[in-house]
Amino acid sequence: MSKSMNDPITLIKGIGEETAAALNEMNVFKVADLLDYLPFRYEDYRLKDLEAAEHDEKVTVEGKLHSEPLLSYFGRKKSRLTIKLLVGRILVTVIYFNQPYLKNKMHINDIVTVTGKWDRNRQTITGSECQLGPYQKEKEYEPVYSVHGNITVKALRRYITKAFAEYGKQVQENLPKQIVEQYRLMPRGDALHSMHFPLSASDVKQARRRFVYEEFLLFQLKMQAIRKIQREQSKGIQQNYNLKNVKNFIESLPFSLTGAQKRVVNEILSDLKSPYRMNRLLQGDVGSGKTAVAAIALFAAVSAGYQGALMVPTEILAEQHARSLNNMLAPSGIRTAMLTSSVKGKKRRELLSSLACGELDILIGTHALIQDEVNFSKLGLVITDEQHRFGVQQRKVLREKGETPDVLFMTATPIPRTLAITAFGEMDVSTIDEMPAGRKVIETYWAKHDMLDRILSFVEKELKQGRQAYVICPLIEESEKLDLQNVLDVHSMLNQYFVPRYRVGLMHGRLPAAEKDAVMNEFSQNEVQILVSTTVVEVGVNVPNATVMVIYDAERFGLAQLHQLRGRVGRGSDQSYCILLADPKTETGKERMKIMSETNDGFVLSEKDLELRGPGDFFGKKQSGVPEFKVADMVHDYRTLEVARNDAAKLISSDSFWHDPEYGSLRKHLEDTGVLKGEKLD
Repeated sequence: MSKSMNDPITLIKGIGEETAAALNEMNVFKVADLLDYLPFRYEDYRLKDLEAAEHDEKVTVEGKLHSEPLLSYFGRKKSRLTIKLLVGRILVTVIYFNQPYLKNKMHINDIVTVTGKWDRNRQTITGSECQLGPYQKEKEYEPVYSVHGNITVKALRRYITKAFAEYGKQVQENLPKQIVEQYRLMPRGDALHSMHFPLSASDVKQARRRFVYEEFLLFQLKMQAIRKIQREQSKGIQQNYNLKNVKNFIESLPFSLTGAQKRVVNEILSDLKSPYRMNRLLQGDVGSGKTAVAAIALFAAVSAGYQGALMVPTEILAEQHARSLNNMLAPSGIRTAMLTSSVKGKKRRELLSSLACGELDILIGTHALIQDEVNFSKLGLVITDEQHRFGVQQRKVLREKGETPDVLFMTATPIPRTLAITAFGEMDVSTIDEMPAGRKVIETYWAKHDMLDRILSFVEKELKQGRQAYVICPLIEESEKLDLQNVLDVHSMLNQYFVPRYRVGLMHGRLPAAEKDAVMNEFSQNEVQILVSTTVVEVGVNVPNATVMVIYDAERFGLAQLHQLRGRVGRGSDQSYCILLADPKTETGKERMKIMSETNDGFVLSEKDLELRGPGDFFGKKQSGVPEFKVADMVHDYRTLEVARNDAAKLISSDSFWHDPEYGSLRKHLEDTGVLKGEKLD
């Protein structure tokens, strides 16, 4: 019987039903799955020079026993064996826990090889392995796999070894010959062998290089194919707006557009005019002028005879956008209205009927826009702001309100390029990376908690000049009670300090929506001068008079979030300040505070945040949409990701990709992952 990579794992000697069931839990069903189950790291058993070894690094050393081993017991059946080992010129203490039997096997002047964790400060190794006699290791490098249930790393190594012996020759190359040669990639079979049975560090490096590219290319092919299919199947609306009118409208705005805004407007306008459906992500830093871009896009859609919709996550934001869009669009005779859950009764009925008969041009609102009773007469453009805060489902419902409206997503959370081309890989991405002229840079300072008095007197100095301040307390996720206590304590402390001279408002997650709105309104009318808040003060809330942002326990926030908070101030013409109150204990925490006080560029910060936190945490809790790669790392292997993306785009748009036998295995991958469903894209 001929062997196939699709054979069940039970055909491999030593894997019975029970073991197979445990391996199934690890998503290993076929021989191919077992061979593709790659190590996530390697144990390095090469001898280390302790003088060059890093603190807390795992090391292997060979030395001479300097004194008799000492054995002591503590607790029930727990023991600690201490030996002194002369390694080169360094006398090291080695400690083994719960391995008392080693005592009788070691004697003064014996040569011993020890592997363990090196504590540079104490000159101590906490031993994990011990080899009596001089160093001898067949393998300098050993793979370590993530395992579950009853499967041990040792057992898994054994199964993979057997699978390789029986099926190693069946491993097929899945990348086109031309790509393998162009990038000098290891053939797939050799690379798999090197990942599982490495001879040296450079062996692993070459094999890893191959798999990083393979993973990225397969992922990007999927993204580009989805994009092509969506584009070709979604016959969009060709919006023939009047370019002269659009130009006149832009000139009528009370400010001139930045270079970045002009570039982005052109990208959006050409999408509106094309017969395909727009699927674009517009990202721009806090205050970079996305609303103006949205206004121009909506104007163009209306001038082409269509209606527009803008969906935002909160009522406060809806009011703000409705005000600013009305100011920009009303002079041109465009009719805008706002729909939120608080628009009721007769007013609501009138609004919905004028929307349905086409009297209304633009509707701005919260998720009230996606209710069944909301019907547009001719919807041509849908814009959602802060799109990652709406579920995929909500975005889909709004898109379906029109025949095939163009869709623009806006976000003020700068998304690092790596994520923009992976998590949002099927979208076109436009970026406003330039600030409007005359914006004053917010000055950011990092202060320790013991400087609170100085900070409060600084806040008072600003308040005396008629300005306002935010004070933010972090959410400690484990306990809502603690959070509330936290913010109540800060609120009462500030009350004692500032009342009766100034009013201190309080906002937290447990307040009813009506009270939240009332507090925000008081703050924006300057009836309250200091706002203490737990929840992130709503993204986009605009109080130009607020010039100070104090953030308690700033080390608890990620960089992107701190930057969002900082963007609540600096919206008027006065100099603004952000003060980070933090006593970070970790190096990463300190690094974050330093970066925050040194840069105001959201894109630089988001790249740094991605480096410090990893892609999974970038959007908060492990988010769907961020792909999990086995070998590749989106941050460190960023260049390869770019290369793979460009290669994938070229392949998908070339004719030969869809017909040549050379690309058969890549096409099969698209079919297996359900992207193609066996169809041909001509």
